Parts: sequence; C-alpha cells; structure tokens
Amino acid sequence: MNITIERAALLRSLAHVQSVVERRSTIPVLSNVLLRAEGSTLALTATDMDVEIVEDVSAEVIRAGSTTAPAHTLYEIVRKLPDGAQVELDCGSDGSTLTLRSGRSQFKLGCLPVDDFPQLTGGKLPHGFELAAADLRSLIDRTRFAVSTEEARYYLNGIYLHAARSVTGNGPSAADLPVLRAVATDGHRLARIELPLPEGAAGIPGVIIPRKTINEIRKLIDEAAARIEITLSETKIRFHFDAITVISKLIDGTFPDYERVIPVGNDKILEVRAKPFAASVDRVATISTEKSRAVKLSLSRDNLILSATSPEAGSATEELEVKYSGPALDIGFNSRYLLDVIQQINGEEARFIIADAAAPSIVRDTADGGALYVLMPMRV
Repeated sequence: MNITIERAALLRSLAHVQSVVERRSTIPVLSNVLLRAEGSTLALTATDMDVEIVEDVSAEVIRAGSTTAPAHTLYEIVRKLPDGAQVELDCGSDGSTLTLRSGRSQFKLGCLPVDDFPQLTGGKLPHGFELAAADLRSLIDRTRFAVSTEEARYYLNGIYLHAARSVTGNGPSAADLPVLRAVATDGHRLARIELPLPEGAAGIPGVIIPRKTINEIRKLIDEAAARIEITLSETKIRFHFDAITVISKLIDGTFPDYERVIPVGNDKILEVRAKPFAASVDRVATISTEKSRAVKLSLSRDNLILSATSPEAGSATEELEVKYSGPALDIGFNSRYLLDVIQQINGEEARFIIADAAAPSIVRDTADGGALYVLMPMRV
C-alpha cells in the first residue's frame, strides 16, 4: 500500500475512528486501525469488538493494499504535523512496517496482520429507516443522562429504542399515534422521548443501544449531513451518514416494563419557569451534602421555597413565584437528578405532576408533548 493524503483529512478521520479504540486491550490488534486503500479512497476502520467505526476519505492511491497500524500513535503523529502538510503512507509487501513521511519527518510503525483484524459487518439487518440528524441528536441528548452506569443491571446500560403507540389529547379529540420512542432509566429517574414514527420503522424490534455506542454516535453526528440511515436486527444496529458507518452489537437483555413506573394518579400541578428554577436549584444545592445532594421543595399557593441544609456547610433557602393551587406540600429531590431533567426542557416552562412526598413525580415540557420524565423523591 502506498498513498498520499492531506493531513487535515487524515486527522479528521483518525479522530473519528480512534476514539472507539480502548487504551488497554488484551487483544493486540484491537489497538490498531485498519487502513485499506483502493481506487481513490482510504477506508479507516477501528473496533473494540462491540462497536465498529468505518470512515472513507479521499486519497491519492499509488498502490492499493491494506495494513493495520497503532491507532493512538498514528493519530498523535498526524495531529502534531504542521497544517497544510501532505502525508505519505507506505507499507511494504511484507506488511510488517508502515512508513509515514511528511516534509522532513519520517516515522516507522509496527503493523499487525490484516487477517487478524475482526469484522462486525456480518449478518443481515432487515429493518431500516431514516432520521433527521437533529432528531437523532434530540433523542440522544434528552435520554442519555438517565442511562444507568450500574453494571449489575446491564440491561439498563443503554437507550431502549422501539416503535410504540402514543395517545394525545382527551375525550373525542384523543388520537392514537405511532411513534418512535427512546427510553432510559437508572431506577432514580426515567426519560421517555417520542418522535413521529419514521417510514420503515413500524416493524422494528425493541433494542437496547449500549451507552458507549450512543456516546460515539453523538460525537460523530455533530458534523453529520441532514439524514441518518439506521438499519438493525435483534442483535446489531448500523448508522450510516456522509462517509461514516457505525456498527454496534446491541445489549442482549430485556428492558423492564417502564410504563409501570410512570404514575397515572398524580393530581397536583406545579408549573415553573425552567431556566430561573434551574438556576435557583443550582444555587441552593451548593449547600447540600455531596452524598445526598438533597434539595427540598416547599409548596404553597403560587409559591415555592427551595431549601438545603448541611451539618458542615449550613443552610440555604430561595423563594420563587410559581403556578400551584394544591395543598401545602414538602417534597425532596436529588438536586443533580432534578437539574439533569430541567436542563432538557426546551420550552419556557416545566410542569411537575405530583402525588405526594413519597411517590414518583412526572415532569413535562410544556412546549413538547413528546417528552416525559419521571423523578423519584428523596426523604429530606
């Protein structure tokens, strides 16, 4: 293999693919990136056996071929080359060494056999649909904060994506609409986001997309074109956009029946202006202990007092004008969980639907009927 490529193009693609490579791997070839040159394209592939990223980039291919090279080392070398540089990659016929030349710089990197590099591309992906890049960003951003990091409950370590039916409105105006729904929960809070069901998504199986895959996709789609092509089976999912393809294994587990934890009998309505409320919670939580992060909400008619106490730091209170007409009520929440939810509110107001101090509360975005959050209270 022998190619010449612009430093900026190579660096951008290496930055995309090398982020999936683990710093420490018991399988040496997984520390490498697969470089395959053919026609006028260099294809870069990296994987950790669970997620695979492939990106095509234009290059002047003098001699077609393929090799594998240390991903992080190659990235660091290219990153430190001067802007505007041309990079030559040359791998001899034995494939044991990759030579990188740029200007007066030359590096020789040890390679591993291409045949040892694993591939995730096998198997059929019978279901396919497209999403706008902005919609996929929204699904991820408004649910991933609730993904569990507790490895024992591995089936919660991702976002549950599935087709569902959503009832909107009341009485004669009620409508039962097909939606694409993303759900995440860690047992303390739950996020459920809905979008109109894309064409082709009606028959998809419910799948759990792993946390790492979600984070990699989110980084990549910041630069994505308008549409993301998604294909999946019961065991794998594939995202394709621009010149990038991401293939991932899915979590092999059953997501819990989350509908059972969404309360239906809550009867007390609190409406707050989202940004001022978030700022107040953040200020008052400065006093709360690092362990509990508890903040108390004391409700009376059209009035809310936020408070926090700590044996070491003291106490804090802040009063807000709100919309509330129910009986006086004290309820506590973990301030970090509360802020995580409020920061997802796109409209000016958030609506809390509360039962009592011991039952889970619903949080809705008054400007977006497709977003629903559930928060478990704390004793304060």
